[in-house]
Order: sequence, then structure tokens, then C-alpha cells
Amino acid sequence: MAVATDRLRNFGFLVRDVSRLNAKHFERHARELELTLPQCKVLAHLSRNEGISQARLAELTETDPMTLVRTLDRMQQDGLIERRADPADRRAHRLFLREAAKPIMHRMWRIADQSRNEALAALSPAEREQLVDLLERVHTALSAIESR
Repeated sequence: MAVATDRLRNFGFLVRDVSRLNAKHFERHARELELTLPQCKVLAHLSRNEGISQARLAELTETDPMTLVRTLDRMQQDGLIERRADPADRRAHRLFLREAAKPIMHRMWRIADQSRNEALAALSPAEREQLVDLLERVHTALSAIESR
């Protein structure tokens, strides 16, 4: 029983370290894109949430708002994103992908698929599905606790 308890105590550390190692692995593959990991995170989140505010994007990417502004400035300068005035709040901006980002996004997703396949190579397809299912259940439980 003690061994099982000790392993469970490592849950948070293990989840965090797997995330860190996975990000480093992706970064190694993504060097060819000439984008930083924060820029890749911005593109990934914008592809799923076009029109979100800078404040919400900062939350999603777990980035300090001022750091995100510098990242967005660079990406706007490079023609990858655009800021549009928020019709409901003239102090805020909504973020959108530009056409120039689409081929980069395609390459980024290809690199992400390769990186993920390598990270999960030790698992069978059924184990991969089970892992994601279990993580989704933990995520749902923690989200419910957070929203109380």
C-alpha cells in the first residue's frame, strides 16, 4: 500500500514534468519554423479561438499580459496575426490569424503530430486513447473544483 501511495504523491510532479519534457521535445522539432514556443502557443490557441481578447489569450497561454503584448507585436509585424478593435470595449483588441499564418500552421501541426507520436511511441494505440481519456477525466474534475 505504501508504494502505491508514494507513486500517487508524484502525480502533480509527473504531470508537470511530462508537460515540460513534451514542450522541449516539440521545441526541438519546431526550430525549422523559426518561431518560439510562445509564438506557437499563440498560433495554436488562435486557430481554435479566433477573435478572442488579448487578456483571454494570456490566460490560455499562461503568459504574463505584458510579455504576450511583445510576442503579439512581433507576430503582427511578421504578418501572422492582426489585432482588431473590440466593438464592445474600445480599450481591448480581438485577435485573428492572417493568411500568411496558415502554411506555418500546417507545418506546425505536422511537427506537433510527429513530436506527439514520438512521445507516445511506448504506448499502444489503445493505451494512448486510455491515457487521453483518463487525463480528460482528471481535467474535468479539476475544472469543476475550480469553478465552485
